[in-house]
Amino acid sequence: MTADAPSESGSRPDPAIDITVPHSPRIWNYWLGGKDNYAVDREAGDQFVEIYPDIVPIARHSRAFLSRAVTHLAGEAGIRQFLDIGTGLPTLDNTHQVAQRAAADAHIVYVDNDPVVLAHARALLTSSPEGATHYIDADLRDPERIFEGAGKLLDFEQPVALILLNILGHVEDTEEAVSIVTRLMNALPSGSYLVTADGTNVVTGKAFEDAIAIWNEVGRPTYHLRTPEQIARFHSGLELLDPGIVSCSRWRPQENPFGEPAQVDEFCAVGRKP
Repeated sequence: MTADAPSESGSRPDPAIDITVPHSPRIWNYWLGGKDNYAVDREAGDQFVEIYPDIVPIARHSRAFLSRAVTHLAGEAGIRQFLDIGTGLPTLDNTHQVAQRAAADAHIVYVDNDPVVLAHARALLTSSPEGATHYIDADLRDPERIFEGAGKLLDFEQPVALILLNILGHVEDTEEAVSIVTRLMNALPSGSYLVTADGTNVVTGKAFEDAIAIWNEVGRPTYHLRTPEQIARFHSGLELLDPGIVSCSRWRPQENPFGEPAQVDEFCAVGRKP
């Protein structure tokens, strides 16, 4: 397989995309079994798995949490608008697919500013006939631009579910990350929800810390682990849904005869704005 060819069934790279450097969204896509990745990403992904095998369960439990959270919000909670920032590359059960299975008239706006992701945006621009899906090029640190673009599809006088999965870890400073979340949630009305999930170091400790340090030497963008207490700060002032701040494998998992799933080093929460 040549260096400029994606995995089988994937599309060829946009000329502006650098495929000589491993890239976080493409590596994550690889771990989830996606096709939009290249040789350099698969090599880096395999090397990371050798150092830290738990990353694959983390990626898959994170995606399963997204599915369960969005299903609840579009179903029981009655949310019809979703703003997914830092969406990454499309794989299985993207936000719009999950939401529109529960509520065909749901509206979803994806936000990213990564050229790799934007090159594949067309794969996300699908919708049920009753609903709508849109994609905008904007940065997490620029809420004004996000709301300007998203406002063409979403009604910000009605509740919105804001989804920030594995994106706040790319903001190194915790105070800055908290400030970003606060600005975003301040712009949303009562009854809106915040869904977050980020890597932690409470389950595997130093093993994950060492692996992330290696990742940050070669991969872009860099990533920074946080404690559950730091993740809880994103939900300050919100009403946390049960079971609160937990490993994403343990947020309302499906019942099974083998008991509660093992924890993974990614903690999550869903909070409602009063």
